[in-house]
Amino acid sequence: MLLIYPPVAKACEPPAGVARIAGVLHRHGAPCRVVDANLEGMLHLLDGRSSLYAAQYNTWTRRAFRNVHKNLASLREPSFYRGFDRYKKAVHELNRALEMPVCGAGATVSLGNYHHRELSPVQSGDLLRAAEHPESNPFFPYFSMRLPALLEEDRPSLVGFSLNYLNQALCAFAMIGFLRRECPGVAVVLGGGLVTSWMRNPRWRDPFAGLVDRCIAGPGERPLLSLMGYGVDGEDPGPPEYSTLPLHDYLAPGTVLPYSASSGCYWNKCSFCPERAEGNPYAPVPVPRALRDITSLVRETRPVLLHLLDNALSVSLMRGLAENPPGVPWYGFARIGSELTDRDFCRALRRSGCVMLKLGVESGDQEVLDALQKGIELERVSKVLKTVKEAGIAAYVYLLFGTPAETVSSARKTLAFVARHAGEIRFLNCALFNMPVSGHEAREMATGAFYEGDLALYTNFAHPKGWDRRQVRQFLEGEFKRHRAVSAILKNDPPFFTSNHAAFFSGQEE
Repeated sequence: MLLIYPPVAKACEPPAGVARIAGVLHRHGAPCRVVDANLEGMLHLLDGRSSLYAAQYNTWTRRAFRNVHKNLASLREPSFYRGFDRYKKAVHELNRALEMPVCGAGATVSLGNYHHRELSPVQSGDLLRAAEHPESNPFFPYFSMRLPALLEEDRPSLVGFSLNYLNQALCAFAMIGFLRRECPGVAVVLGGGLVTSWMRNPRWRDPFAGLVDRCIAGPGERPLLSLMGYGVDGEDPGPPEYSTLPLHDYLAPGTVLPYSASSGCYWNKCSFCPERAEGNPYAPVPVPRALRDITSLVRETRPVLLHLLDNALSVSLMRGLAENPPGVPWYGFARIGSELTDRDFCRALRRSGCVMLKLGVESGDQEVLDALQKGIELERVSKVLKTVKEAGIAAYVYLLFGTPAETVSSARKTLAFVARHAGEIRFLNCALFNMPVSGHEAREMATGAFYEGDLALYTNFAHPKGWDRRQVRQFLEGEFKRHRAVSAILKNDPPFFTSNHAAFFSGQEE
């Protein structure tokens, strides 16, 4: 089997989903090759643009093209991350080189995004159009050479695409269309987080029949083993397998090791949560097994950073890490629980290697938090931020604006809360609320398509307090982000890579 991770996503760490599947398939004796076409395709584009110094481009663009290989090498060098300004310059130049429309009609590629001015990833018809015209995709020069070579070498009977983000959809379907044209006898399977979200929508009516042989929702290991004719046992599936991926080619100062110790969320009560809306159950890996996996993977890959992918790290896993340090720096999402107000607990996390915790605060108004069923109190949030900071752990705080319970007054309370705690917040993510199309709230407030498309994951809604998206954006841009304390925090965020690179700057002062 050939497992493909398509463009475009942040190319700073190996894809965890296909690595997990590869590990399970190999332990069952099923042949499998994993290809990170996102990383390969992006490097192919950048390599082609490194020789473009044409006079029609301005000075900045010519410099960006000229410095491609230098900047790629710099981002893989640990010492380069000691200077935030030069890091930002290199990242902006790389992104400039990628985004210039030198090939691919209508498409714009960046370090973390893919946009087409005519085709939408939430329209199944547009995805089918991308499949019909793969030569129009900017990655066509890459995959039109790479895919035939892989098929010739491995002779797979099954090709699977792991589709997790909307940014990957159009490129994935262009690759599928090319495969159908060149190798019509190969079966194509589509899975991943985005496909799961599509299929969990009650309106799902498979629009890809005839192009894709099978779409898989949820974990893909068992369905793939069954398709390949292998029996499935109940043994420990073991750790993901990263050894076949080009770990030294990613845009990071060494290998970043992603590991998921659970799927779903153990809280699973937040009213805005897509996991809840889609009915995804919480399924943790037993802590002893997770610790064994991490120990094994760290020994094998020698990472510079461990990225724990869980929606929220369980308290038992954090205690396990504190008692059994992985031997490398690590970070991940954590709920704002009482354990994070315990100084000894946080110090133990820091000693174990925790350099950053991502914390979903969402709002600085207690009434909004209660309406969202967050299950946290602002007094506790304040204590957690203080305790985490004192322990030497960076806080990457997530805020959510425009929720049904919020007003401009509530948003200003959030601004005041952030300003009071500016010294304890290292990084800040400010997001606009999106109403999950399959959530129960959508049935009460939905007013029509948020994104015009049959595959849309979110819907428009009439805000019960009149706090519409236009007003929210005006507040964020005109008031919130202009506040001196907030502006200073936002400047800490690594451009394009954001939280994926933030841990490398978690202890660095301005």
